[in-house]
Amino acid sequence: MTRPLRAITGEDFVPALRAALDGSGPAVFAGLAAEGLPAEVARRVSVVVQSSGSSGHPKRVALSADALLASAAASESALGGPGQWLLALPTEYIAGINVLVRSAAADTEPVMLDPAGFTAERFVEAAARLDHPLRFTSLVPTQLHRLLESDAAAAALARFDRVLLGGQATPAALLSAATERGIRVTRTYGSSETSGGCVYDGVPIGSTEARLVDGEIQLAGPVLAEGYLDDPERTDAAFLVEAGQRWYRTGDAGVITGGVLSVTGRLDDVIISGGLKVSLGEVETLVRSLPGLGDAVVVAAPSAEWGETPVVVTTAGGVALEDLRAAVGAALGRHAAPARIVRVAGIPLLSSGKPDRVAITRSVAAG
Repeated sequence: MTRPLRAITGEDFVPALRAALDGSGPAVFAGLAAEGLPAEVARRVSVVVQSSGSSGHPKRVALSADALLASAAASESALGGPGQWLLALPTEYIAGINVLVRSAAADTEPVMLDPAGFTAERFVEAAARLDHPLRFTSLVPTQLHRLLESDAAAAALARFDRVLLGGQATPAALLSAATERGIRVTRTYGSSETSGGCVYDGVPIGSTEARLVDGEIQLAGPVLAEGYLDDPERTDAAFLVEAGQRWYRTGDAGVITGGVLSVTGRLDDVIISGGLKVSLGEVETLVRSLPGLGDAVVVAAPSAEWGETPVVVTTAGGVALEDLRAAVGAALGRHAAPARIVRVAGIPLLSSGKPDRVAITRSVAAG
């Protein structure tokens, strides 16, 4: 059995999403490019999310209402109950859709803030419109950083019962700054394939399970997607069934210590520099922990001598390459030390708020 699939944007998206979840309306497509979209999808599919992932290759993730609502229920339990949400993320991405699904499950009206016009002043105005005893919002680190630059916005954030923070690695200094201002931050981990965040502060929520297989993080539970729309080969590569349990292969590397999951980077972000393996994710995490480098992005650049080398891209000035190389070398080995620092006026971002690593890598290679 099938159901219609419609690409819906603007003010019509929220009611269309609710109708898709309860089965009274077509499935909805959430993405920036609807070209080649099929007219129908399997009956179980309620939402199709287009995501580039970390590779830059578009993929369309098919999600059921059951998976999305299971995610909302797990989040509600982890957060202490149903509440009202401030939406500050694009609805073309799973994090923004999640806010709307949680709102529908809680039977509350979200306060909408256009992410394209995101400013501290507009956030404060939107936060003032919340009227529920429990108040939540979901942000990416770049947004949190901007809000902490404003005393009024930081004070508004401190009145939220929880601020979910996901989408990319969070610098330790940013978390510390938020905590010092009385802001209750929970780091989330997940993807479109898991209906969004399903691990809070390293601990799986709801019925989600996490395991490591050859260093790769794999996730299981009722939040998993049906697969990739019209792409059975990619679906079979990403999802596997073992002993009756369905698992999603995240492609992320991690460690589990005392039941707490830590993501150390992408399995495909490991480069060979001078014959030795270097995890760009580990280098970036370390670099971001250094003063003034919270926005840094680490990518690979070709090197005639070493094959590939890490390069730090940042808006920060006054950072000495020698000091940076010494800090990274002491922690991760001399082979992991960045070859250079590229200073930019602004880090290129996707509409989701994540760094546009494809564009950054191309720029570094061309420069």
